[in-house]
Amino acid sequence: MFKQGPIPAFVHGIVEYAAAILFIAAPFLFDFTEDAATALSLVVGVLILIIAASTHWRTGLIQSIPVQAHVMLDYVLAIFLIASPFLLGFTDDGTAAAFFIALGVIHLLLTIATRFIPEERPPRAKPAAKPPPT
Repeated sequence: MFKQGPIPAFVHGIVEYAAAILFIAAPFLFDFTEDAATALSLVVGVLILIIAASTHWRTGLIQSIPVQAHVMLDYVLAIFLIASPFLLGFTDDGTAAAFFIALGVIHLLLTIATRFIPEERPPRAKPAAKPPPT
């Protein structure tokens, strides 16, 4: 179903926690001038945090969202982030528009490059049976 990318899912999960913090802090760090961009950044940050914490993998805390659903949400979110300055009308705020487009592209590339399926490990060899005592 999913292609194997070079980035482990564990790294993807950690990056999402960092991205959530960045989205929550961005309006204050980069001084967004549009209220829509500020509100959206806070909402997206909380949403990413909830999705990352709720996904059923090693970095998830609640483990209730299946990985396949997480991947689909990542694609939808990335596309929405890229389109949001145009959809919500904050293209005049160059900093916010660039932030959303750049992070949307980065999120899309991260999702494409993530190895969501754990590597299959060869089965362990069973220890040799000891001969019965004579």
